[in-house]
Amino acid sequence: MDQKNENKHSINDLDGTDSSDLGAGINSPDGSDLQLALAAKSDEIKNLNDKYLRQAAEFENYKRLAQRDQREQVKFANENVLRELLPVVDNLHRAVTFSKSSGGSNKLVEGVELTLKQFLESLSKFGVKQITSVGEIFDPARHQAVASVEAKDKPEHTVIEEHQPGYLLHDRILRPAMVTVAAAPREEGEHHG
Repeated sequence: MDQKNENKHSINDLDGTDSSDLGAGINSPDGSDLQLALAAKSDEIKNLNDKYLRQAAEFENYKRLAQRDQREQVKFANENVLRELLPVVDNLHRAVTFSKSSGGSNKLVEGVELTLKQFLESLSKFGVKQITSVGEIFDPARHQAVASVEAKDKPEHTVIEEHQPGYLLHDRILRPAMVTVAAAPREEGEHHG
């Protein structure tokens, strides 16, 4: 057998069917079964593509949420440690206040004040800042009222004294400020009861 005959037969005889037999499996002469099968496969492809697009969008949303959660974790990772350091700041404040009022050594007071200043600067590098309280309207999210005092010269619900400063860590409350709030003065005829 020469090479021409071998090639001629090899293409047509690959799967044992002749190219003239390709349309033999179609039942109707106009090819409607083939059109229906093609339409069904087109619908299936469209549905699978839609499903893929939805899953891809869901994955992108998940990825964005996971990245946001990771940023939040990094941003607030030191929260517990920083909260534990706040009493140290309070004690340094008390030491400075007491030393100034009792006439302590100026050099010692200056040293403690510098230490306190440095400590607060270090905390601010981590996103800690003190809440402003005195003169502000009482905000239960930022302040903890420990007393209420009648005040004729202050508007009602105004913070008039701060007992312990509050702090924020970025935009989250690290510790609320302990404050005294102004109350409306009682009328002359009111009795305690």
